[in-house]
Amino acid sequence: MQRPLCFIENSLLVLYIDPVSASMLPPKKSLGQNFLRDENVARNIIDSLNLRPDDVVVEIGPGQGALTKYLAAKCSRLVAIEVDERAVRLLQDTFAESIEVVHTDVLTVSLSTMFRKESRRLRVVGNIPYNITSEILFWMFDHHEIVEDATLMVQLEVARRFVAQTETKDYGILSVLLAYYTEPEFLFKVSRNSFFPRPEVDSAVVRLRFRENLQKCDRELLTAVVRSTFGKRRKTLRNGLRYMGFDSAHLDTVPFDLTKRPEELTLDEFLNLTELLTPYRGEIGKGAFDAGKARMRKKR
Repeated sequence: MQRPLCFIENSLLVLYIDPVSASMLPPKKSLGQNFLRDENVARNIIDSLNLRPDDVVVEIGPGQGALTKYLAAKCSRLVAIEVDERAVRLLQDTFAESIEVVHTDVLTVSLSTMFRKESRRLRVVGNIPYNITSEILFWMFDHHEIVEDATLMVQLEVARRFVAQTETKDYGILSVLLAYYTEPEFLFKVSRNSFFPRPEVDSAVVRLRFRENLQKCDRELLTAVVRSTFGKRRKTLRNGLRYMGFDSAHLDTVPFDLTKRPEELTLDEFLNLTELLTPYRGEIGKGAFDAGKARMRKKR
């Protein structure tokens, strides 16, 4: 059923006003804010979580509380991390002491410190700003031991990368690293009309179930290899690895087909390649590893 519209009329103009959008905070472009305004989508997200009474939930960027109002009633502890001080005040006024509101940039939060007394792994939920999706993913990778799952609203194009298969145009850095840390699942598409302001693209809700036991690997080197080789996507693996700083003579000794391109490799093949390159790790400079870390966001 369509939401009723209010209207203001004068002799020159009739203005139609969506009462939900009209009551929202003015969005800040610098924060990448697009507030969820569709209650059906909010309820679908909550239903997909199958929350348990003793769950501990971390909500990233709750905004005005479109999901918060449902989460607060269904879990034992809800911590909402919000950088916008206007939204922080609104959340504190609305939910009082029933939830914990942390006023900070989520990328500065140490979940291990904040939740060191919790006996169970955390569940993360959030409508993620498009401009820091990768940074938030890497932030969660850093806390993989204590995160059970993450249910995220992201740009549709990015969601497709999360679950992409080898030798497809969407297969890339996120596809490989998410497969290593999680079991990604595409849940459902969300129309751009569900947000205020209306973005130029559609979104999707994805579920990332974090693996309790990661395959043994030099994770820093794996990340650097994946990012560097996909950074030279049209080149062979050999070219990408040489660009990282690996010596050609040593690459000649690696028993791996380096004439392949990165989009041809499965996660297991990237893990194998990383293991074979580990003895030569010292050849590459610090810059190769710094480039593999996506934690620093652009200044607002």
